[in-house]
Amino acid sequence: MARHLVLGAGGIGRATASALAAAGGEVVLVSRSGRDPQLPGVLAQALDVTDGRALAALAAGARTLVNALNPAEYTHWDRDWPPMATAVLDAAVASGARLVTVCNLYGYGRVDGPVTEDNPLSPNGIKGRVRADMWIRALDLHRAGRVQVAEVRGSDYIGPHTLGSSLVSSMLVPRILAGTTAWMPMGRADAPHSWTVDLDVAALVAAIVASDDADAWGRPWHVPTAGPATLAEVGALVADLAGMPRARVRALPRAVVTIGGAVVPLLGALRETRHQFEGPFVIDSAAAQSRFALTPTPLRDALALTIAAVRDRGQD
Repeated sequence: MARHLVLGAGGIGRATASALAAAGGEVVLVSRSGRDPQLPGVLAQALDVTDGRALAALAAGARTLVNALNPAEYTHWDRDWPPMATAVLDAAVASGARLVTVCNLYGYGRVDGPVTEDNPLSPNGIKGRVRADMWIRALDLHRAGRVQVAEVRGSDYIGPHTLGSSLVSSMLVPRILAGTTAWMPMGRADAPHSWTVDLDVAALVAAIVASDDADAWGRPWHVPTAGPATLAEVGALVADLAGMPRARVRALPRAVVTIGGAVVPLLGALRETRHQFEGPFVIDSAAAQSRFALTPTPLRDALALTIAAVRDRGQD
């Protein structure tokens, strides 16, 4: 039985571990705390991933490493990501394990038209540069024959597993369920936007991990993602699904975010990606859908799962 290490016990890490275990793998979910995720077929392991020697030792004999990590602080990726990324990539090289990294679209920067895997990496800020550099280094080692790598890229998350890391799940859905105006920290409520379901991220990772074909590796894949919807459309659908009156969805004025970013670090960090919400931002995931025969979760179904998870969390 193939052994897979999933690094990071956040929502994506847990969903991915579940998907790999369901496919019949031996799965170890690695986190700093080592807390038992209570997922069928998934073991827990405590480890600081920046301890390269310990990680390489744990990875010995593993078939795959899945990097589902994220720094604890969104405002310090330039400080926190490099030591983690270096340790993970070095562990893959040392152990012979393949590496699948879960990523986002920041590295593309500003793009006109649908974003495909063929778009060049042209980041317009530090977070995008950090992620682009991670992929460039991994791909260089892949091409040198030292490791097999692939990268999974998704747009902003929705779904039941990413409630704390999703703009929709943490801000829009709870406010609509409370019957209040849903204020978003940036963008326009009428801008079409792609929303990637966390369950679909896990499904794509599992599909890549299951493949020994060369064409599955050495390239990025966009997570199968349904057609775009504006924040206003998402808000209306959430209200309808939840049986609530339709509430207004509004975005803070751009100037407020710009000025606020000088004193609120998170608002300042959001400036790099606000273009994604100020105009159409659409992901093209046709390549992964075709190659791995995957279908994206419909937006309506994803939001229904999200609403249920938000309500369950409120009852804890």
